[in-house]
Amino acid sequence: MDRTSGGNARLFLLAGTVLGGLGVALGAFGAHGLKKMLDAQLFEVYETAVLYQFLHAFALLSAGLWLRLGGAASLLRLAGTAWLAGVVLFCGTLYLYVASGVHWLAFITPIGGVLFILGWLAAGWAAWKQPFAS
Repeated sequence: MDRTSGGNARLFLLAGTVLGGLGVALGAFGAHGLKKMLDAQLFEVYETAVLYQFLHAFALLSAGLWLRLGGAASLLRLAGTAWLAGVVLFCGTLYLYVASGVHWLAFITPIGGVLFILGWLAAGWAAWKQPFAS
């Protein structure tokens, strides 16, 4: 594992743990506080943001561990970076929309979704390239 892969592995592992912990906190806040304050549609948007944040926290943990095990570093760096940026753009804009009601944020959210997909494609390609021990 080269230095860059090690640094990315650490970044992805730390980001995954922070995003996972925040996901628990945001989920609890939503269930115990926001649910009473938001209409059903906005609460569904909030729940979507929490769900996608959780899913990609686990994806980042996987990318970090995979890098540490010597996976296809360039593809895994791409996957992890895309997932991290996707959380910021997809989940972040959904959280901001729920908090502010600013509708133009909906134009940014799909960029985060495309980054999620790009990350999954890169991870799939890394899996395809990964040699398997016999």
